[in-house]
Amino acid sequence: MADGPPVSVLLPTTRWTDACTEVAAQLGDRDELLLIHDVEDDPVTERSTPEGVRLIAAGEPEHCSGKANAIATGMKVARHDRLVWTDDDFHHPPDWLAALSADYEEYGPVSEVPYFVGRDPLSVVLEPLYASAGSLSIYRDNRIWGGAVIFERDDIDEAAFVENLQRTVSDDGLLMEYLQVTTVGRTRIVPIGGTIRETIERQVRWTQILRWHFPGLVVGTVLILLFVLAGAIVAPLPTAVLLTVVHLAVNELLGVRRWTAVLAYPAMFVFVPLIVYALARRTFVWGGRRYRWRGKFDVTVVE
Repeated sequence: MADGPPVSVLLPTTRWTDACTEVAAQLGDRDELLLIHDVEDDPVTERSTPEGVRLIAAGEPEHCSGKANAIATGMKVARHDRLVWTDDDFHHPPDWLAALSADYEEYGPVSEVPYFVGRDPLSVVLEPLYASAGSLSIYRDNRIWGGAVIFERDDIDEAAFVENLQRTVSDDGLLMEYLQVTTVGRTRIVPIGGTIRETIERQVRWTQILRWHFPGLVVGTVLILLFVLAGAIVAPLPTAVLLTVVHLAVNELLGVRRWTAVLAYPAMFVFVPLIVYALARRTFVWGGRRYRWRGKFDVTVVE
């Protein structure tokens, strides 16, 4: 990596993935990669780690999500002031870490943009709306994606942030309340899903994040979706053409070519009921744990 302040990369994972190998290969002499897992017998502990990589056991979460618990633990033990958060489920090209560090020197805190690609029938159908409702808003509004964000400790009120992180679900949702970022024009393909049940649970979690962190946005989004759905019912052909063109344009803006833009019209008939269902749900499953989220800072790990 290019010369500059050393970085601590926080990567929550319970297993060694290609992302671990990719990020470890990009570390400079003074950098570190923290693989933050849950307990000592997680599969990732069976792997010998290269130089610069540390395994950190965060323990079982009590009043927060496993991801939030891992990030909070990582921030406490990280050796450096410049922090990078990332995930274990997407490709990190060889210049990924160097590019983020260079971005920080130019812009300050920055984040990249995810593009979620489905691996099961339901997540494939929903791809266009993931792009327009998720990826586009991150790109346009300079929102934070926890899969690729860089900042320094002095950029936030770290003590208050870590304390609150240990009693909520969403790491990047909370970070948005403490940190302003510039979203750089790089899109990362993130495979998601695998089973329909997993996709439903993810939609519930994402909707609940909006509910507790951006309640006004939820109301506005639901109203817009209902309006578009009404148009899809009353004038199906014009609405189908319009939605397809819009989502092709969204993909072009994000630098992604995906045939699934043509599914934007049928996706509306799935997405809107799923949002309503997600708002009605009181628990959801994430990473093998079930959570009950009654308020932004009221989280129960359900046995």
